[in-house]
Order: sequence, then structure tokens, then C-alpha cells
Amino acid sequence: MGLESGLRAGRSPEPGPAMETLIPVVNKLQEIFNTVGAEVIQLPQIVVIGAQSSGKSSVLESIVGRDFLPRGSGIVTRRPLVLQLVNVPSLEERQCAASGETSTQAEEWATFLHCKHKSFTDFDEIRQEIETETERTTGTNKGISLEPLYLKIYSPHVLNLTLVDLPGITKVPVGDQPPDIEGQVREMILSYVSNPNCLILAVTAANTDMATSEALKLARDVDPDGRRTLAVVTKLDLMDAGTDAMDVLMGRVIPVKLGIIGVVNRSQHDINSGKRIVESLQDEQGFLQKRYPSLANRNGTRHLAKTLNRLLMHHIRDCLPELKTRVNVLTAQYQSVLQSYGQPIEDKNATLLQIITKFATEYCHTIEGTARNIETSELCGGARMCYIFHETFGRTLESIDPLAGLTMLDILTAIRNATGPRPALFVPEVSFELLVKRQIKRLEDPSLRCVELVHEELQRIIQHCSTYNTQELLRFPKLHEAIVEVVTGVLRQRLPITNEMVHNLVAIELAYINTKHPDFIDTALVSASVSSSKNDPPAEGIRRWKSDKVEDAGMEEKPKGNPQPPMYSSPSRSHAVNLLDTPMPATRKLSQREQRDCEVIRRLIKSYFLIVRKSIQDSVPKTVMHFLVNYVKDHLQSQLVGQLYKQQLLDMLLTESEDMAQQRKEAAGLLQALQRASQTISEIRETQLW
Repeated sequence: MGLESGLRAGRSPEPGPAMETLIPVVNKLQEIFNTVGAEVIQLPQIVVIGAQSSGKSSVLESIVGRDFLPRGSGIVTRRPLVLQLVNVPSLEERQCAASGETSTQAEEWATFLHCKHKSFTDFDEIRQEIETETERTTGTNKGISLEPLYLKIYSPHVLNLTLVDLPGITKVPVGDQPPDIEGQVREMILSYVSNPNCLILAVTAANTDMATSEALKLARDVDPDGRRTLAVVTKLDLMDAGTDAMDVLMGRVIPVKLGIIGVVNRSQHDINSGKRIVESLQDEQGFLQKRYPSLANRNGTRHLAKTLNRLLMHHIRDCLPELKTRVNVLTAQYQSVLQSYGQPIEDKNATLLQIITKFATEYCHTIEGTARNIETSELCGGARMCYIFHETFGRTLESIDPLAGLTMLDILTAIRNATGPRPALFVPEVSFELLVKRQIKRLEDPSLRCVELVHEELQRIIQHCSTYNTQELLRFPKLHEAIVEVVTGVLRQRLPITNEMVHNLVAIELAYINTKHPDFIDTALVSASVSSSKNDPPAEGIRRWKSDKVEDAGMEEKPKGNPQPPMYSSPSRSHAVNLLDTPMPATRKLSQREQRDCEVIRRLIKSYFLIVRKSIQDSVPKTVMHFLVNYVKDHLQSQLVGQLYKQQLLDMLLTESEDMAQQRKEAAGLLQALQRASQTISEIRETQLW
């Protein structure tokens, strides 16, 4: 509040030597960040806003003391103009400092950022360059552009300032302006004045009502406390007769904390007649002395320039600690970002070998469970394989019923078929082998499915490793594709071999039925056990025999005690009978011996099937690990090196993606700019600022 009241009373403290360097430092920071085309830091500056034709351009020209801005009807300023004013010694002083050598430098000159190696000494050329560059980005219509235009003016007649001239606030589109021109201008202004590090110079014409000022309304929206807003009232000489701006300038109408300064602009007649700004400033001072004698020393363009200079210096001083912190934080962030993008390649052979080795190691560690990045959301790698072996595959085998699909009729049919035309005295072994092989064959499909699941997991590990090596692999997309192709090829090559070995495991079990296996139950004991259990009355079960034709499905056997008519009549001499067409009995009750033989076969099949299932459940995971998983682990790196580590492939594989190269270039430029900014800020002697 001391500074604000001092400025209003005209008692602004004189800045020290260190304070004088603040604005040039900010200008330098602005140039540093403009070279990389990024606004990562919101720098302190003064933003000039006002309604169209409110006199913004005239105020800026009066501060500079030269005509250099385009003029015309309607909206003239169609893109932000960042104006940096740099106070330099006069030409005579510079020549003396140069030991009497003749200097070709003019008294005043200007440079543009887009052509900074060219100096403009003719301010008419500056105006023409602004118009040309504006039309290049916005076209010849009255549209606007967000791309700023940077102009730096060196003069001994200016104070150090950084000003941003924005398009005037307009309400109605004219000519070929876009229909939403009002919204576009408003959004542009808000994007600048919302920066908490900027000061707002709200320009309002004196011959309009201050209560309806769009500039002050926008300023109040983003700066409700008014700590960043300075009001300028233009065209004091154009007020209606009998009225004055005393109440406005004293802040009685609308108070503004940083103050309200009135100025007198050149009229259009003065501009057309070529009246010099120096003469206009003298006339302005005379007008103020005549009409506002008590306020003359606190108004006018000269007082406005000094006030802006002091306000900006103190504002920069207040923002400096936060600015330094922000620069240091961003420097650390972009160092990390740049490091993630990797350094430019110096040795392609070493880089390629390093990436291949890193991928292969990460792949193997994921299988072994020793990877640095462990998944917590789902099973991955070796853990998922373990789940497949012991949960998925194991439970699937255990769910298979040893006798599923085998009925008593199937067993009895196999026994009878194995005896041929002769009645059997004992249960034939051939029927047992035939039926048990049929059951063992059912173990092959789950075993092959186990191989398929493990193969799919090995494919998923490729994506897992790519995720945790994203930056390196994204940097070289062709190398990434090549690595994926090689690993997929190795897995594709090993899959049929592993399937064949698993198929052989089942084929081995089918090749020889070892009835002497130590875990296989003794046949004699089974027979004795079945015989003893058959002393009980047999269960009444009706079994059907297979027959090609069934004449009467409802035929049933008669009780044994009743006489039964013969099933077939003797062939008559009067006609021949075809025995092949004679129907077999549709149903009959199994005899006690038949039931015993079937039960013996069932128990033997179950016993042997459980032995084979246990063997398959143990040997399939071992086979998959040996022929697929361990082979990939042991040979992955050698396969990658053998297929990719070739001189003729180096340039192609290590070609960076355009996006990654551009991102690294931008990050490097920003990091360099931030480091330069940090060095620039560190040169300020903070002990002399307060």
C-alpha cells in the first residue's frame, strides 16, 4: 500500500541500480523462451487492453515517442504485439565509449524476433513490417491470430518497459470478420490478463462512461482486488463542453488501486498533418496545466511511462522468488524428460547390443519372477505358467472321469468281441487294453491346450517387456518391430516341437500297457473281490445288446421257471430262412459271470487310468518347460543377436521415430533455455533489491 499511495501522490521512490536491471532481465528471459517457441513460464509484463479506437495505439506511440504502429479504420491490431523498450545511451555517448571510432548505429533502431539479425532505423519500415507480418499469419481480412509479434525498440528516449498490445475489444463483426470475432478477442485478452504475473493497463476514452468500460470490466474479472490494474483515461481534450474528468481521475467514479492517469492523444487531424509526438507531449502538458492544474504532475504520458517503469520493476521484484523456483523445478523436470528420451547415438553397435540385452534380460526375469517391475493387478510370466500347470491343467485332468463314456454294454461288447467265436473261460486282456487306451486318449487334448496357454503367456510377456522399456523401444520403432518378430518367430518355431513331444507322451502311454506297474492293482485280487461282492443278489439292470435290427423293443425275457417258446423255428423244407436277417434278442439280463467280468474290467481301467493321468500330469509341465520355456530363455538373446546384430541393419533398426526425435529436440531446447534463464536470474544481486 505504501507503493500504491506513493505513486498516487507522486512520491515514487527512486529505483536503485539493481532494480534498473530487472526489466532487461525479463526481456532477456522472454527472448530466451521465445527462441524455443514455448511459454513454460509466465513472465511479468504489462498487457494493454481497451475497446477498439479507445486510443491504445496512440498511448504506446506517445510512450515510445515515434510513429510506428499501423493505423486505419476498424480493427488494426490483429495479433498480440509484444513491445520491449530498451533504454540505451545516446549516439554521441556510444561513440565516445567506442574510443572515438565512427559508429554506424543510429540514434534509435528496432529489431523483430522473426528477423532479429536485421535492424530497422526507419520507423515507417517498422510499420510496414508489422502490417506484412500480420497479413502473413491472419490474411488480408480483419481476422485475428494468437501468434504474437515481437518487436524490440532501442532508444535513449524511452524507459525500460515490456508492453503487450492486444486487439481492441469489439462487439459487432464488420466486413469479412468472423461472426464470433467478439469471443475470439475476449478469449485472447483473457489468456494474457489471467497470468497472475502480468500488470493490466486498462485504456478507456474520457468521452465514454467509465461505468461501461469493457477494459475495466475484464480487468476486474481476473483481478477483483485491483492489485494488478492501472487505468488510463485518453482523449481528455474531447470531452463535452462544460464537463471534465476530475472525478474520474481522482478515483471517485471507479477506484483503481494502482491509480488512474489521464493523457491527451493526437487527433486524427494532427496525425494527418504530421504533427510530431514531441510537440504533442508539450501540448498535452499545457492542456493539463490549464484544465487540471492540481493533477498535472500526476497525469500525462511522461508520468505514465515513469509509473509503468516503476510498477513493472517492483512487480518483477515481487515475482522474482517464485520465478526462480519455477525455473529450477522445470529445469529438473526437463532434465528427467530428456534423460528418458535418451542421448543421441554415438556408437550404434553398442546401442543395439545394449537394447537387445536389456530386452532379453527383462524377458527372462519376468519368467523367473525376478523382474524389477512386478505386476500387482494380475498374474504374469512364470507365476501365470505355474497357475496354468497346477490349477488350470491339473484340475482339468482331475475332472476327467476314468470311466466316462463307458457303459456296461460297451465293456461286455468288447469282451465278447475279444473272444471271437469261442466262449471265454477268462476275461480277455485284449478287451482291457482296447478300453483303457480309449480312455487314455482323452488326456491328449487337455495336454495340448496346456501348451497353447503357456505359448500365449510367452507372447504376453513380449508386450509386458515392451511396456517397461517404452521409451527406448518407442524411440526406435523398427527395432521394436524386429525384436517382436524375432521372439514371435522363436515361439512359433518351438510350438509344434512342444506339441509333438506332448503328443508323444500320450502315444508312449498308449504304446505299452504296463500291467506290471507297481501301482497297478492285481487282477486276481480284483477278481476275488468282485466275486465276493457278487454273492449278494445282483442288481436288476436291463442291458441292451447292440443289434442291427430290433423287431420288438418291448420284448422282455420270461422268468426262468416258465417254459419259453423257441426264439427261432426250424427252417421248413418248404422255404429257406436267411439267418443274417434273423433278429438278435433285444434285451436280456446279464448273467452273474458277465456282471463279474464287466466289473473286473471297470476296476482295472480305473486303476490304470489313474496311474497314467498322474504320469501325464507330471510329465506335460516338464516337457513344456524343457522344450518351450527354458529353450526360449536360453536361446532368446543369441537369436536376437544372431538375427539383428548385423552391420547392414544398424541404420535401419536405429532410425528414430520422427515424433521421438522432435520431442527430444524440443526438450533439449527447453532445457537449454531454462538453464540460460536460471543463469540470467542468478546474476541479479538480490541483496540490493530490497
